[in-house]
Amino acid sequence: MITDERIIAELTRIAEKNGGVLRPEDVVEEARDPRSPLHDQFDWDDSEAAHKWRLHQARNLIRVCVRYVEVAGSHEKLPCRVWMSLSTDRSGDGGYRPLEYVLRVKTYREQLLEDAMREAEAFQRKYAMLSELAEVHEAISRALAAWRRQLMSRAAAAD
Repeated sequence: MITDERIIAELTRIAEKNGGVLRPEDVVEEARDPRSPLHDQFDWDDSEAAHKWRLHQARNLIRVCVRYVEVAGSHEKLPCRVWMSLSTDRSGDGGYRPLEYVLRVKTYREQLLEDAMREAEAFQRKYAMLSELAEVHEAISRALAAWRRQLMSRAAAAD
């Protein structure tokens, strides 16, 4: 998360210069100037940047692989990612695990659920200003509360 007002002000200036729309291409062009507050946010070594770009492409490739999986108690099949990145795997070089494996191994499944709950909380924060999503926010709040109660009861049982 960036809170540096110099960076925010520069991005705002670029957007205003372009009719209120902030385009990545314009940001990169403005950031080329070493005096720009945005300059240090980019890797200007082309060989290093190319390697990072290929890693980004590989992550995207991994993330878009899906299989259609039958929903329990239904004959409906939904697209599910083949590979999952658990938050605990993201330190260092990171990595992805097969979803089928994650769902079978209790600790990985619990981590996936925790990650999902944290993403639900982030969704609530990101879209809190949209009253049209009030019912969605309420459903997320109920699910989070139930999950937290379950964690508390597990912790109490372990003591």
